[in-house]
Amino acid sequence: MDDSRFLIPGQTCWRVEQAGQFSVLIDGCDYYRALKRCILQAREQVLMIGWDFDTRIEFEPEGKTLEGPNKLGPFLNWLTETRPDLEVRLLRWNLGLWEALKRGETPLFLLRWMMGEEVHIRLDAAHPPAASHHQKFVVIDDALAFCGGIDLTKGRWDTREHLDRNPSRRSGRGAPLGPWHDATTCVDGEAAKALGDLGRIRWKRATGDELTAPESKHTLWPEDIEPTLTGVELGISRTMGAFDKYPETLEIETLTLKAIREARKTLYIESQYFASRRIAEAMIERLQEEDGPEIVVVTPESQAGWLEEKTMGSARAKLLSLVEKSDPHDRFRIYYPVTAKGTPIYVHAKIMAVDDRLLKIGSANLNNRSMGYDTECDISLEAGAEDGHLQRTITGVRNDLLAEHLGLSVEDVEKRLEEADGSIIAVIDSGREGRHLEPLPIRQLDAADEVMSEQEMLDPIRPFSLRRAIRRRIGL
Repeated sequence: MDDSRFLIPGQTCWRVEQAGQFSVLIDGCDYYRALKRCILQAREQVLMIGWDFDTRIEFEPEGKTLEGPNKLGPFLNWLTETRPDLEVRLLRWNLGLWEALKRGETPLFLLRWMMGEEVHIRLDAAHPPAASHHQKFVVIDDALAFCGGIDLTKGRWDTREHLDRNPSRRSGRGAPLGPWHDATTCVDGEAAKALGDLGRIRWKRATGDELTAPESKHTLWPEDIEPTLTGVELGISRTMGAFDKYPETLEIETLTLKAIREARKTLYIESQYFASRRIAEAMIERLQEEDGPEIVVVTPESQAGWLEEKTMGSARAKLLSLVEKSDPHDRFRIYYPVTAKGTPIYVHAKIMAVDDRLLKIGSANLNNRSMGYDTECDISLEAGAEDGHLQRTITGVRNDLLAEHLGLSVEDVEKRLEEADGSIIAVIDSGREGRHLEPLPIRQLDAADEVMSEQEMLDPIRPFSLRRAIRRRIGL
């Protein structure tokens, strides 16, 4: 086995499969439209595996151009009514149901679907106590799949311009929403079939029912999406906390740590959270090296909601203080993106680009839950030493992300990187006009922050850690 490779089945990934076409979709606008276009071409089976689904979201909030209702719930009902032979199944996190009812979704939608009329929806509770089912992928006829970090729920839709105000960026009740940055992938071929297998495995684990794989063979690709690559091998990596008779699966953590250890010049990361001590310690080890890599993390300015900020935000502040004190060569930066007028853009994307050798996009954040407790799924592209085209693609995706955050063209980013001898930090820090990346200050922690940041209850490292934390809290 070649340990110089990042993608090693059974260690850093579940499977490596061929995709005839592969594309990276940045932000929700293109994804939502492409998803509906492809579901309209489904023949046998649509599997939607997710943390949450909001039946009120619009596929095309800027104006409907595709057949069928524009909102997710009415669209799926219309689809199954007009095509009764089509099997449509949704698997969502079990605790997400209460959030759906609280935010005002029509209970009749959910009740009707849970009764198995036309659309079949089931709740996934096959995970450790208080864990979440966090995978986000959709598979259509095993011919095409979308897999990444974008949920089909409130607030995920935005354009790459991230305008301060966009009337199409609204909640199910019509309230204006802030700018949101996210990412997913689109794959076909054997890679799509593998995700179909994963979806059916997950369905059986959650419900006990075994689904049949679709028999029809047809090609499927959204006509308005240009493939990033054709004829490429992709790795599928998972996290699953130990539960019942199922052992833990730590492929994503293993791959992430390997990527940090083997980065040569640049490690570019986008993550909603930065709260894993194990990941931070791996970064610190590299930062101690005289010729180690630059490490750039793009994250939200603050976490969503008081509780998340007191837990995940406080943990982030403590880890950042530790990392910055352990950066003698000044090669670590953490930023948050802002609009042209300075409005923070919420980062929900989960992306890692390692030099020109590895690109990973999926559902896993840099927090304890994603590394060993929740269910996660990431897609990775690896370039070997002789794969010049794949290497250019990986750096091209990274530079495209930088161009979006900096309000520049990709050509400008590439030119500035060349002038800065490849330093991403130098390019980011060279200007703060218009849309840009702002250095994230380390906020001071109060007494409540200190207490909450130390609790494993909300971001446990492993399932056994949760039980230990509960025992400590009740004095056992």
